[in-house]
Formats: sequence, structure tokens, C-alpha cells
Amino acid sequence: MTDQIPKGIRADVPNVARMYDYYLGGKDNFPADREAAERALAAVPEIRHSTRFNRAFLGRAVAFSAASGIDQFLDLGAGLPTQNNVHQVARGARVVYVDNDPTVLVHGRAILGKDDRVTIVEGDLRRPREILSDPDVRAAIDFDRPVAVLLLSVMHFVPDEEDPLGVIATLREAMAPGSHLIMSHVAIDARPQAAGAVTQAYDRASAPFVARTGEEIVRMFEGFDVVEPGIVNLPEWRPEPGTEVPYRGIGNYFLGGVGVVTGGA
Repeated sequence: MTDQIPKGIRADVPNVARMYDYYLGGKDNFPADREAAERALAAVPEIRHSTRFNRAFLGRAVAFSAASGIDQFLDLGAGLPTQNNVHQVARGARVVYVDNDPTVLVHGRAILGKDDRVTIVEGDLRRPREILSDPDVRAAIDFDRPVAVLLLSVMHFVPDEEDPLGVIATLREAMAPGSHLIMSHVAIDARPQAAGAVTQAYDRASAPFVARTGEEIVRMFEGFDVVEPGIVNLPEWRPEPGTEVPYRGIGNYFLGGVGVVTGGA
């Protein structure tokens, strides 16, 4: 990251979006981010792989939604732009990226702001009604038609006291039949002994890490019709033909799935 730090960005506080960028091998991060990320990696070295699996899952899931006829996408907690962003996978679709992170907003507007089918909105996932009523969101997304809502690697930063199930329920109520929920979430089942260390690595970061089990994550999909193969470790979700699937059989590690709204909005 350049020496010119945009206004509102705290370089001295670890930032979850910039830590994620570091895991992916990016350069949009500061020493505080790298230090916190390395502490998490010391506990779970697989994090570097899992972030890449998450990006690959995004690509496959968005392509699945686009092939199902969905042409509008709402990416909540979108994070820093990287390769294979939603609008690049679902070419021609309307895409709204939402984040409350100044780093994300500055970089997103600089990189993506020239695309007239892409909208970047400041919003806090923990207040979904504000996002759903935002004029820029409403101008880009027609909630009377199917929409794909993305919650990728973001719900494990929403503490229980912020009512994550209520957040998802509010989003579901606004989604027309045929809409998709694309969600991924770290699970601690396979490495429960490391959960405390990872939580501590994020204790000074811009958002806390919340350790959850696979059972708790599955509960987040309640009210949706989950498509095959269900809620599985990310590499196991509809892998490309001939692709070797790592971590098969290790238990719940980093889960993802796609849920379909089948009832009324």
C-alpha cells in the first residue's frame, strides 16, 4: 500500500479486509495487518489456502446463479477488489458491492467506479434494513425479481449479540422467490484447539472473529432450500470436472453453500 493513507483509514489497527488481502498475497495492507495475520497463520497455516478456496467458491457460486437466470447481485461485506470479482464472473449483471470499511470503499471506488453496471455503497451488514432501503441499492436492484445476495467470509465477523440469524432473516424477507443466498463461513469443528488463538489474533482488529461450529452455520441457512451438494467444505461445492478436492473428509473447516428462496418475499 502506498505511503499516502486516505483520510479515515487507520493503518495502526489491524483491518479484516486488509488481513484477507494479505492472506491472498496482495499488497493492500499495512504492518499491523500483517502482524495480526501472521498470528492467525501461526495457529492455522491453512488460512492462506482457505482464502483462495473462498475466492474460487465465489466464482463457481456466482456462475451457478447467473446460469440460473439471476442478473443482479448484492455483495455484502464485499472486501477489497481482487481477481474474479462478482461483476467479472457475472458479466453484464447489475452488481452492488456494500461494505462499511473505509479501505474497501476507497479502493473499490477507484478501481470499480467506472463501470456503469457496478455500484459501491457504504453500509453495515449488521443493519440490513438500512442497506435494503439505501437509494443507490434500490436504484440498482429490483427486489421484485430474483437477486443473489452474497455473504462470503463475513458472517464470522458478526457477533451473536448482533443477531446474525436476524440479519439473514431480514435479507431473506426482502428477496423474491428464486433468489439465491451465497454464503461461506469458517467452521471450527476440524481445528477446535486453534479457535482461541485465531480469535485472539483478531482481538484488536476492525471486527472480531466469531468461532462457530458447522451446526451453527447450517442453522443460518434455515428458511432457504439448499441446493446440492448442500453446505460443505468449500472445495467440495461443485468443483470443476477433474479438479482434485483437498481436505476431503477432514470435517467442517470452511463451509459454503447456496440457498434458494422458495416462498413469498
